[in-house]
Amino acid sequence: MSGFTRCDRTQAWGALKGHFEAHGRDFDVREAFARDPGRFEAFGVEAPEVFADLSKNRIDLATQRFLLDLARECGVEARRDAMFAGAPINTTEGRAVLHAALRAPHNSALGRSLPEVEQVLGAMLAYVETVRDTQASGIRHIVNIGIGGSDLGPQMVVPALDAFAHPGLTLHFVSNVDGHDITPVLRKLKASETLFIIASKTFTTQETLANAMAAKAWFVANGGSDTAKHFVATTTNVKAAADFGITTTFGFWDWVGGRYSLWSAIGLPIALAIGADNFRALLDGAHAMDEHFAHAPASKNLPLLLGLLDVWYRNFHGFTSRSVAPYHQGLKRLPAYLQQLEMESNGKRVDLDGEPLPYATSPVVWGEPGTNGQHAYFQMLHQGTDVIPVEFILVKHPTHGLSDLHGPLLEQLERQHIMLLANGLAQSQALMQGKSTEQAQSEKAPTASKELDALTLARHRTFPGNRPSTTFVLDQLTPRSLGALIALYEHRVFTSGALWGINSFDQWGVELGKALCNDLLPRLATGDVVGLDASTAGLMARLR
Repeated sequence: MSGFTRCDRTQAWGALKGHFEAHGRDFDVREAFARDPGRFEAFGVEAPEVFADLSKNRIDLATQRFLLDLARECGVEARRDAMFAGAPINTTEGRAVLHAALRAPHNSALGRSLPEVEQVLGAMLAYVETVRDTQASGIRHIVNIGIGGSDLGPQMVVPALDAFAHPGLTLHFVSNVDGHDITPVLRKLKASETLFIIASKTFTTQETLANAMAAKAWFVANGGSDTAKHFVATTTNVKAAADFGITTTFGFWDWVGGRYSLWSAIGLPIALAIGADNFRALLDGAHAMDEHFAHAPASKNLPLLLGLLDVWYRNFHGFTSRSVAPYHQGLKRLPAYLQQLEMESNGKRVDLDGEPLPYATSPVVWGEPGTNGQHAYFQMLHQGTDVIPVEFILVKHPTHGLSDLHGPLLEQLERQHIMLLANGLAQSQALMQGKSTEQAQSEKAPTASKELDALTLARHRTFPGNRPSTTFVLDQLTPRSLGALIALYEHRVFTSGALWGINSFDQWGVELGKALCNDLLPRLATGDVVGLDASTAGLMARLR
């Protein structure tokens, strides 16, 4: 693509290779701290609502300079500016990438504030307030039916902002075409008290329409008669929604990718949960991060630095995955949300010109909330054969949202929050410091088999250390801070994709399976296996 250079075709890439061989391959974070007592200050980055400690990563100031040279030579900042200006950087679909416009305030130059965005947002938020008047609306339960970007964003944000949620409304999310997803939800509901949101841009998504039909069948069977009141759609296909019986629709645009759409009408369940003012605060936090990404100097530009770090780890150190450990139960769905954001965006094998890439792209993103993850997979993080960078997210002040939070209960929850923070700090410290065999030998050994000598047991209790991590600190988990955090991840993914020279905004990889499914559906009914491979034919026979 004209004006942008793929990372491996730059002089900076060669310089980085030399730097890695000379200094990066054997870089020890512990030694770096011993040499530089100011390392924390040097690699601490302030961004809107988010502080990031990058000091426990395998980088020094020289590494950072080489990486920033790479960003300049690749034209990342020019590509960023093109995105904000509305250029069609989604080249395979000929579209602009303007999710930043969904959160840009009126008359903002950044993200191209668009009148149609405010028109839809205003109408949606006005509708939200009528539903949230539960005495008048009679609504007590809201079921969002969508999949992918029409599900993962709202399903992540709503529990994250539980402290800000309407106490009289319960949100449910249905995505899987498996009937075992929707039936436990329907079991809890009354038709007269339920609002269904059908979230599908085209109103043709197979799984979403199947669940919508199930919801409508349940609604009618349970005495529901006013489909227009109890069903609403976030879609651009107004006719298809009307044919379904829906008269209230909120649309969005082809420049809104699914995994970037929670800021649009797809955010309707979020707005219903937290209200119009809090939804606007979510948008404001994201816009503040947009401004930071657009204007902060490169050496203190947090999304840019994180994207560069991703390339450093993926392509030079060869780290294949990254674990996300939010130490806040409200962020329990953040790793799943980030899986789509990053792996659907950057899980590509050809560049913008369609040429096969000679290097790896998206890492595998995975994780669980702390402290749960500590009792599941942290064993591998500390002592496994793979080095896996970890991202810790710590929230300084809790927002439990209990009206009767006082006395012994308040004191106990405060103790638990301190325990949570201590665990997060300890895990990042342990990953970096490790424990030598000599240290393990000097400690009093636990009871073990008599067949193990002291040295053998100590080796089992050795931690290699020097395992990198990043820690993000939020003051509180609020609509504004969550908006900033999500936008931070969006722009970080953009940065690494721009460096790799790929299109981060299409997702052709999901199409083939959909097409084959449409072929197999009638075959499952008829048993026709003509032209199928032996495995698929054999499995079909067993399933019929």
